Amino acid sequence: MSQNNVSINKFEEEYAEIVSKNAWPLVYQKIGMECQRFRYTWNEAKKPKNKPLNRYRDVNPYDHTRVVLKRSETDYINANYVTLERANRRYILTQGPLAFTVGHFWLMIWEQNTKAILMLNKVIEKNEVKCHWYWPQKIDEEMHFSDVNMTVMLAKEEDCGYYSLRLFKLYDHETSTSKDVLQYHYTTWPDFGVPTSPVAFLNFLKRVRESGVLDPTDGPPVIHCSAGIGRSGTFCLVDCCLVIVEQEGIENLNIQEILLELRRHRMGLIQTPDQLRFSYQAVIEGTKRLDPNFQEEEEEEEVPKATVQEEQAPPPPPRRTESLNEAPIRPLPPIPTSESLGNLMMTAPQESSSDESLPPLPTRESPTPTSSADEEESVTTVAESPVEPTDTLRQRRNRELADRVSGMKKRAREAERWHALKRFKKEDDKQKNRAKTEVLKEGAK
Repeated sequence: MSQNNVSINKFEEEYAEIVSKNAWPLVYQKIGMECQRFRYTWNEAKKPKNKPLNRYRDVNPYDHTRVVLKRSETDYINANYVTLERANRRYILTQGPLAFTVGHFWLMIWEQNTKAILMLNKVIEKNEVKCHWYWPQKIDEEMHFSDVNMTVMLAKEEDCGYYSLRLFKLYDHETSTSKDVLQYHYTTWPDFGVPTSPVAFLNFLKRVRESGVLDPTDGPPVIHCSAGIGRSGTFCLVDCCLVIVEQEGIENLNIQEILLELRRHRMGLIQTPDQLRFSYQAVIEGTKRLDPNFQEEEEEEEVPKATVQEEQAPPPPPRRTESLNEAPIRPLPPIPTSESLGNLMMTAPQESSSDESLPPLPTRESPTPTSSADEEESVTTVAESPVEPTDTLRQRRNRELADRVSGMKKRAREAERWHALKRFKKEDDKQKNRAKTEVLKEGAK
């Protein structure tokens, strides 16, 4: 047996030992306690003028790595550079844009020379708005952002099953130039959860890598979910680990140390023990796929598109802060099946918190308070009769979703008009002040 194989076995033994002891909450808690020693500040995020620009009150960008906007009335955006020199990787991790920060989002794309956006969430998840719809809906349709004087057009769109690939044309009217921006949109990754299969995720990662958008020669890719720390952090951790395995070998890999290093750039990366465990699984599976002799034992199972009716009511979410000293509120789900993991699938907890099961029939309930900024909202579920046919129930839910999306777009248009009016009034006041000053100067002469 080669030294590389022995090393792989040692890494797998570490994983199997944590699984057998169900120690993921303890490992995750240990990482959280290590992060409490960090002494980084986020003073810009706490300024009164910037607080409304944060989607969540407890997810703030560190000052020393925050992205600074150059051509805007504010230089603040909830985004950080996340760098791992050892893997030659540099990303920008950010929150899902709010209705009144979409212009800032596209300005950041332009100024950072970003070639691709990696979106790892859906716009609406479990009856909550997780991200403002920041791109046009139809081919050749445009969205104009007057606050930054830019326009976005949807040029192409490809449905790849469990993710979508879009090509945008981004126009900057101040310089009369344009650029192409790709968007890889993973649509089946649940909030506070993990993808159904490491294989599907690794194929998504492979497609992104093959495009070259992760290479350091171009501007950093922008990666976001809702808060920009959970799913986004998982993606970066797995990508960096596999780069290190490919360059240095598995014997030099320590996932926990790499996660701690990434957290020095943006707080709270990896939000749950389940996401940490999935990162281990994806690295083990991805390492096997780096072998030139690797062959799929079975044809890859297609991942169906998630639909609204397949989602169940969310559990009480864990806090998104660095204080990760408590065990998770619910038990970990069973380990997803993967051919390459083989006999490591053992002694998994029997209790399942998977999002795959069908939800119970909804009952009337009051809105759940959220920790979000102005855009975020809770939606009350309408009471349904337990004897109502499933098809009728699904049709009603689909109609309700369509109404909510329509309402979101209407509120976004109203917000844009309000901000445009505010900017117009501000500019008008400036002109009046200048005119008044000129009159006073003439009088003084």
